[in-house]
Amino acid sequence: MITSVLVANRGEIACRVFRTCHELGIRTVAVHSDADENALHARVADTAVRLPGAAPAGTYLRGDLIVKAALASGADAVHPGYGFLSENAGFARAVLDAGLLWIGPSPDAIEAMASKTRAKRLMGLNPLTDVTEADLPVLVKAAAGGGGRGMRVVRHLVDLDAELAAARAEAESAFGDGEVFVEPYVENGRHVEVQILADTHGTVWPLGTRDCSLQRRHQKVVEEAPAPGLAEELQEEVSALAVRAARAVDYVGAGTVEFLVADGRAHFLEMNTRLQVEHAVTEAVFGLDLVAEQIRVAEGHPLGDTPPRARGHAVEARLYAEDPSRDWSPQTGRLHRLSVPEGIRLDTGYSDGDDIGVHYDPMIAKVVAHAPTRTEAVRKLASALERAVIHGPVTNRDLLVRSLRHPEFTAARMDTGFYDRHLPQLTEPSPDPHAPLAAALADAHGRSRFGGWRNVPSQPQTKRYAMAGEEHEVHYRHTRMGLEADGVRVVHAEPNLVVLEVDGVRRRFEVATYGDDRIHVNNTALTALPRFPDPTTQHAPGSLLAPMPGTVVRVADGVTAGSTVKAGDPLLWLEAMKMQHKITAPVTGTLSELCVVTGQQVEPGVLLAVVKETS
Repeated sequence: MITSVLVANRGEIACRVFRTCHELGIRTVAVHSDADENALHARVADTAVRLPGAAPAGTYLRGDLIVKAALASGADAVHPGYGFLSENAGFARAVLDAGLLWIGPSPDAIEAMASKTRAKRLMGLNPLTDVTEADLPVLVKAAAGGGGRGMRVVRHLVDLDAELAAARAEAESAFGDGEVFVEPYVENGRHVEVQILADTHGTVWPLGTRDCSLQRRHQKVVEEAPAPGLAEELQEEVSALAVRAARAVDYVGAGTVEFLVADGRAHFLEMNTRLQVEHAVTEAVFGLDLVAEQIRVAEGHPLGDTPPRARGHAVEARLYAEDPSRDWSPQTGRLHRLSVPEGIRLDTGYSDGDDIGVHYDPMIAKVVAHAPTRTEAVRKLASALERAVIHGPVTNRDLLVRSLRHPEFTAARMDTGFYDRHLPQLTEPSPDPHAPLAAALADAHGRSRFGGWRNVPSQPQTKRYAMAGEEHEVHYRHTRMGLEADGVRVVHAEPNLVVLEVDGVRRRFEVATYGDDRIHVNNTALTALPRFPDPTTQHAPGSLLAPMPGTVVRVADGVTAGSTVKAGDPLLWLEAMKMQHKITAPVTGTLSELCVVTGQQVEPGVLLAVVKETS
């Protein structure tokens, strides 16, 4: 019987596993890097063990340190979570060799399936070995791991070598294994997967399908169960293939078999020998706790003859600290507040006041809605995200809401090319035009104990705010009757709540201020600007500033100060959160300044380069 579980992971998945363990009466052990010393997963576990001697990005890849931590803490079992070492057969063997129980499939099963190249050969498929123009487009993929890291679409043969190098670097950084391979890239297919659960007594449950077609950088953004609109024959086919894959390697535990569906055919992609990020939608539909089932299976308990019956529909959205309008650039900073309406499942590795750092994946939370029908579940999730309180760095929340309400998605006609087609319209800024005025009125009330009115007319008060990349100036007056502003009626104003009547419609604005200049008005983020701009902070036109903290891992070949560049040409690459981010020329002209070198670490806002536009 398992009495204590160490989770060899961090963040949301560690918190998720701990929640089930606590419900089962099992003691929990967290491991953490120095960067994660105060992270939520380290705080909620019964015991936390520091992993010493490695850089933050690589700490959770140190299997030797994790096994040592499990033994030192008295844990008798290890749950790998997902990512990092979860599909590393060597780590699974080290856990078992140490006399610990491994909550997952056997090392042999992991070895057979964790490498995508070996998995394909097991399923009778082979990756490309010699790419020609006739094979394009192709997809470069990491053989180990997933999550979009080490993946590149190549449409021009001349780009292949550079993309192979970049994919190897990302794969090595994320998984400790730089092996990559190439396969044909199927345009506009649907990403469909089957959840399986298998015990040590020969029973394999196929737990329905999921659709994970809405992806950015080959990483899933919205997932749902069951996959809508699949023909019954195709559902039976992918379920049978998933069971066959599991039986082929004597699989034990929870796993996922993934397919790309196009033109009514299912193409095998890979088998993930672990729990998936999106397991929550399957749990909602089947009424299961998959983590509890993993633990029961590891203890040797049999599954029933048949899985529980599926009920209703579930949709999950991944909330990321990232800016989709700026090439999905990850964002960092303090997460001041995070809450969702009741009746919505929130799986997260953060709590109010936590910092989102640069070392790890920028996912803040998974937000899940379950309802009797797909239409109801989608509507419920979109509404919940729209009403959620998310104060902190820029997130993809608006993108998620618009995606869920897009006609292609509501009609279940989405595919993996969804964001390639629709990203510009989905990221069009739509800030509330009355948010700056509400912020100003809240601030004015808070600063003026007696209302600030005068017996003689005075000039209006002026405040400036940055909102959605633009500056906004608002005006208001203190009068005998209270605060007034042109074009609206001020019904109520206090530091945390402003009520305005706009064109006869009364609107509420909840205002939260953090520090001296960061303000959130409902779902709109603003920055209070000084009355008189500081000229020393102004940058020349064409300046490229670091969008995130990171490391300059590469400068484009032949690019030096004085080079002629075209708009969109790559200048350099930043690595942050285990992903490489391309920095391109904003205009056609001359690279007048190149301010960084390979290997240099930069903070947000640091000047990287200046491109002087050709007149």
